[in-house]
Order: sequence, then C-alpha cells, then structure tokens
Amino acid sequence: MANSKRTLFLKRRLRVRNKLRKVNAGRPRLSVHRSNKNISVQLIDDVRGVTVAAASTLEKDLGFVGKNNIEAATKVGAVIAERAKAAGVTEAYFDRGGFLFHGKVKALADAAREGGLKI
Repeated sequence: MANSKRTLFLKRRLRVRNKLRKVNAGRPRLSVHRSNKNISVQLIDDVRGVTVAAASTLEKDLGFVGKNNIEAATKVGAVIAERAKAAGVTEAYFDRGGFLFHGKVKALADAAREGGLKI
C-alpha cells in the first residue's frame, strides 16, 4: 500500500528539520507554513522556546488576506526581514518544513534575503 501524501509530507518535514538542527545550532529558525489560502512565517528561537517575530497574509495591514500567491509571499518575506532586524536578529536558518523550495516558498526566502536577513 502506498503512503498517503500527508504521511510523506510529515516524513519530509522531520527529515529537513533534523538535518538543519544538526548544522545550525544556536541560530534562530525561520519556519514557513503554506496553506491553500495563506502563507505565514515565524522566526523561532529554539533554545529559549519563543517566537521572536512572525508575519502572515492573515494580517490585514499587508493587504493580502486570503491570498497565497508569489506576490503575497514576497511581501511577507520583506516584512519578516524588517521585523527580524527590529528584534536584533541578522542570521537565521531557513526551515521550509515539508514544502518544496520552489515557487512561493522560494519567493519568500529571496525577499527575506533582499531585506537583509542572512539565511
């Protein structure tokens, strides 16, 4: 019997996160979640167990509520870079979860890099 899409996604997410954890200890994690309607990102300090900064298309001031496209992902990436700077974070490692580094996820990462966040 073949594995379901969800099972494969969860396995891929754990594999990516565990590899990154070994290599990037001490740096905050830039975690991305993408749904069919929205995209969100969090800057998480795993040592203290707190979220340092977050951004999402669910925020009304961004103007992309209910939209999950490359333009919205780019805007969210730029906003998270600004909020990370305000929180005093310049470096993070990019945790794409189980999502492929392609399209919206890549646009978000590129926008965060252009905003000055080293990932």
